[in-house]
This record gives sequence, C-alpha cells and structure tokens, in this order.
Amino acid sequence: MAAAEAALVRELTDPLAVVGIDEAGRGPWAGPVVAAAVILDPARPIEGLADSKKLSRKKREALFPLIMERARVGIGEASVREIDRLNILKASMLAMRRAFADLDAGGRPPELAIVDGDHTPELPVPAVPVIGGDGRSAAIGAASIIAKVTRDRIMAELDLIHPGFGWSHNAGYGTAEHLTALERQGTTGHHRTSFAPIARLIAGAPVEAEPAADEVAAE
Repeated sequence: MAAAEAALVRELTDPLAVVGIDEAGRGPWAGPVVAAAVILDPARPIEGLADSKKLSRKKREALFPLIMERARVGIGEASVREIDRLNILKASMLAMRRAFADLDAGGRPPELAIVDGDHTPELPVPAVPVIGGDGRSAAIGAASIIAKVTRDRIMAELDLIHPGFGWSHNAGYGTAEHLTALERQGTTGHHRTSFAPIARLIAGAPVEAEPAADEVAAE
C-alpha cells in the first residue's frame, strides 16, 4: 500500500517519469487481451480521464484520439493462442510488456511504471501494482481507455468475419447471445479453449451464460 501511494504521488509531482499500464479483455470467452501504456504530458492536459468501465462508449471514443494525440502511448496484445498456452494472467503480463516496449523512444525514458491490479509484468523499470488504479491514476485511467477502445475495435472487426456472436457489442464476453450462437454455430479460432465454459461446450457439457461484465455494461 505504501509503495502504491508513493507511486501515485510520484505521478502527480513528476508525471513525465511515470507510465500507467492497464489491460482490457481478461474475462471474455473470445478475442485477444490488449494492454496500453500511457505517459501523460502535463503541458497538454486531458479532461475527463477515468476508469474506462465507468465511461460510456461514446465518451471513451471521444477521449481516445485526445490521448493518442497528447500523450505517449504504447499498445500491445496477446493472442488467443498465447492465452491458451500461457494462461490469461501470464498473457496479460505479456501484453503489458509489449505495450511498454511500444512506447515511442522520442521522449524522456520512464522511470517508474504503475500497473492496475495486484500483479506487475517484468519491465526495464520498477513496476508498482495499484489496486483500483484505473480510478486512482490519470495515467492508468488513460491506459484503460486506450486498451478498451482498441480491443472493442478488434472485436467489432472480428464480428464482421464471424457474425452472430454479437462481438461488436458484447466484446466476446459470455453473454446469453454469445452462448446461444456458440450452441448453434460452434466455436471459432478466436475462442479461448482453455477457458472452462468453452472447454465444456467443446466436450458437450452444459454451460450457463455469465452476467454482463462492467466493461460491456458501460455503453
């Protein structure tokens, strides 16, 4: 807790030294997990940054280009195959490492990473976990928006290729609509076969839909 509080203070006093990192898509039954790393520029403030799950889709889409324009941003993802091979936690950490590596080298090198949640990836700089960080840190909040919007767009593109699952609006979560389509159409190469519901479906066992996640509900 002390380390997290100190890291948040560092972000306030020296924001260019701190990179906020978050991911989107740990819970869905389908699609990649996407992470973003963001360093905010105090000379180019962005109003309205918050946890992406507490923002409407319209607000997230409005903030996305502002963050991309005014901040240093890195984006990384881990594929469904990597999720199934590594497990979702390790794949999320891999996506975060890739997001950090994707930061452009044109600015001041970050000295500290603050990461939403209770795990941190191995990075070239010290990394501090911050529980509820997407609501406590502007940089992590910005990263959550970038990760969420990026992943939503990926799932919308996949929805065009594999219609019927509702991915353009359920983002691959295990909603009733998604489950009904799975029972009717079967799985695709974008489904996470290591996830218990998908494994049960493949085995012919009964599966129940999951409550809509906060990420889906925030429309």
